Parts: sequence; structure tokens; C-alpha cells
Amino acid sequence: MIRVQIPYHLQTLARLEKREVDLPVEAEPTIGSVLDALEARYPMLRGTLRDQVTGRRRDFIRFFACGQDWSLEAYETPLPEAVVVGREPFRIVGAMAGG
Repeated sequence: MIRVQIPYHLQTLARLEKREVDLPVEAEPTIGSVLDALEARYPMLRGTLRDQVTGRRRDFIRFFACGQDWSLEAYETPLPEAVVVGREPFRIVGAMAGG
């Protein structure tokens, strides 16, 4: 199980009671396989994290693992062991912008 923390606005959209969900990931645990599992379980999130046509991460969405920003990593990059075994969550963060 991969622990995934999602931002409040997406938690509301997915009608989740908690900010963190446990996801079974059948494939090798990567950014892409976690996003695939999240969108499969919560279809209302499709298109909110990444573009449905290009697959690219949305501009104001960031990914973190073990305190490191993984937003620019390839989706095929394996996640750290601490995330894979559930010691650390995979965090999806809605970035802020403005003045």
C-alpha cells in the first residue's frame, strides 16, 4: 500500500473524509503508477493532476516524496523505499501563486 496525501480541494472533489488514502499499486511503484491507481479509484480526479491528452502534470500541482520535490521527475521513476513500504506518504500539493 502506498500512502497518498492529497490537497484539500481535491479531497473535497473526491468526497474523501481524510486527506490521506491508502492505495494498492499493482505495478512497480512509480509516480505514474500511483497517479494511475489514484485516478482509477477516484475517477473524478482525472484531469485534475495531469492533462488527460498529454499526460503532463498540471502547472499548479507538485509531487513530494521523503521531503523532496519529485514534480519534474519522469513518471517511470521508482519511488523511494520509505514511500513503497508506507513509512512516508507520497504527497500531492496544490501550489500557490499570486502576489
